[in-house]
Amino acid sequence: MPMTHAQALEVLAEHRGRRLVITTMGSVGIWAQLSDTPLDFAYMPSAMGHAPGLGLGLALAQPQRGVIVVNGDGCTLMNLGALVTLADNPAPLTLVIIDNGMYEVTGGQPTPAAGRVDFAAIARGAGVERVFRFATVAEWRAGAAAALAEPGPTVIVLQVEGRLGQTTPKPPRSMPEQIERLRQALSEARAD
Repeated sequence: MPMTHAQALEVLAEHRGRRLVITTMGSVGIWAQLSDTPLDFAYMPSAMGHAPGLGLGLALAQPQRGVIVVNGDGCTLMNLGALVTLADNPAPLTLVIIDNGMYEVTGGQPTPAAGRVDFAAIARGAGVERVFRFATVAEWRAGAAAALAEPGPTVIVLQVEGRLGQTTPKPPRSMPEQIERLRQALSEARAD
């Protein structure tokens, strides 16, 4: 049985620890139902594909914290160069790619080469050494702790069922409020 987007994020929530989690596109609304801490950042810019860069910057600035970026396959396709950048900058960053074969929140259009793109192979080819792929929730539950155990860079590809009829989710807070909450949480972590 295929894994749902919600199941994929539920397992991630169980294993995230104290890491900062940046969500994009279709994951924003689901994650907001699972977690609401100042270390959750819903990144919904008008340009897709840039969350890995934001996550890398935060991981390099706060290596003791660790960062998880949850990116869709469509977002990943729009900035494949981010995989090379992650591989070339060792940092405590995990990129989770939600692969549903579609641009879910913009109308459900299939991504280019949907079902044929091997994001795990692309990540390995870009130089990322720690790469995992899970196609069922049972596999993901069994492997999540090990996949998330090392600091990274790590790429985890989760194959999930696409959901037609979705709309672009609204972040739980405005961008200025999210930035202030995150800034405050990261400042407090430095003081510890």
